[in-house]
Amino acid sequence: MRNTGKKKGITRNVVLTGFTSFFTDVSSEMIYPLLQAFVSMIMASKKALLGPILGIIEGIAESTASLLKVFFGYYSDKTQNRKLPAIAGYSTSALAKFLLLLSCFGWYFVLLARFFDRVGKGVRTAPRDALISESTPNEIQGKAFGFHRGMDFAGATLGALICFFLVLHFIDPITKTLKDLDSFYILFLISIIPALIGIPFLFFIKEKKLHTAQTTKNPRPKPNLNIRQYDKNLQIFFLAQLIFTLGNSSNQFLLLRSMNLGYALSTVVLMYLIFNLSTSLLSTAFGSLSDRIGRKKLLIAGYGLYAVVYIAFGFISHKTNFLLWFFWPVYGIYYAMTEGVEKAFVSDIAPKDSKATALGFYHTIVGVGLLPASIIAGILFSLLPSAPFLFGGALALVTVVILVFFVKEKGSEGLTQS
Repeated sequence: MRNTGKKKGITRNVVLTGFTSFFTDVSSEMIYPLLQAFVSMIMASKKALLGPILGIIEGIAESTASLLKVFFGYYSDKTQNRKLPAIAGYSTSALAKFLLLLSCFGWYFVLLARFFDRVGKGVRTAPRDALISESTPNEIQGKAFGFHRGMDFAGATLGALICFFLVLHFIDPITKTLKDLDSFYILFLISIIPALIGIPFLFFIKEKKLHTAQTTKNPRPKPNLNIRQYDKNLQIFFLAQLIFTLGNSSNQFLLLRSMNLGYALSTVVLMYLIFNLSTSLLSTAFGSLSDRIGRKKLLIAGYGLYAVVYIAFGFISHKTNFLLWFFWPVYGIYYAMTEGVEKAFVSDIAPKDSKATALGFYHTIVGVGLLPASIIAGILFSLLPSAPFLFGGALALVTVVILVFFVKEKGSEGLTQS
């Protein structure tokens, strides 16, 4: 009954959302590597507070996105509407960048800009992913999500590359950062352009109409919101994720550390570009590998690699700062090994009728941990610049021990489901 001749390739909706994500990531990654240098400049007279303030900004921003994904995923399912929340989310992120232009009045405008940018991400992610899934035949779901993720990373890499060349143009050879606040504002204005270019693609999406009459006759099984009734392995994995997240501070601290070790802003942006590139090139390969050898082995290796990278960032000195060229791309490998595999691991162990809810719990737990993680890192950084990285590496090793000894992986036939 299926018209396989038409449905083998990537569908129109997936291509359109891919272009939106591409341009949005070009915009975001033009700004992200500059934020720690920007906050440092606007707080020039209060350098001692730089770490804690950066921690507050990034902690609130990143936890906001994770917490909102659960709510708007539920909202999208309830209203059976994917397109409008996706447009609202991308538009919010684009408009949030205008707030950076008011940062001359205080660092809290940077906080507001990052907050509303992440609100946009939290609003759009779950409805957009549902839209991609509903627009794609079952046999090429992986291909569709792989294409979309590839567009994300391609946009991130291009954004970092544009950022690198713009920084080269505006850099002060003496201070090794941008000449003045006006230089930052010019770059922020330029970054708004690709964000606005990406939004119109969503208006051409044709949303699949869901039959509400049919769903009221045959209601779906109710998702299980009681986490204590979930598989013990999943509960322990969530605990391990919370512990790991408490040491997984914002990448802004890695960028700040790289500058403190003597590199110019343009060079640090180049390192960040290489990190993005290594993640984009290896994510699909590691995702496929987890299908063959199991998720747990790859996650253990990934968290172990994270520990090595973070501890290395703690011990690297001005004399050995050339090692950053090695550890930035290795950090990208950690991302490739774990980012998608964590969600697959949760899906494998989650109850059949509560997969989305279990993934929602996963995002919520990560979101709850991200706020204190960045605040702790900010305080530790102000006391000793190497401290947040040694702390993060230690918690990653604790996570590895929990996974090795206390978490069992679900086999293909299922551990607890019959």
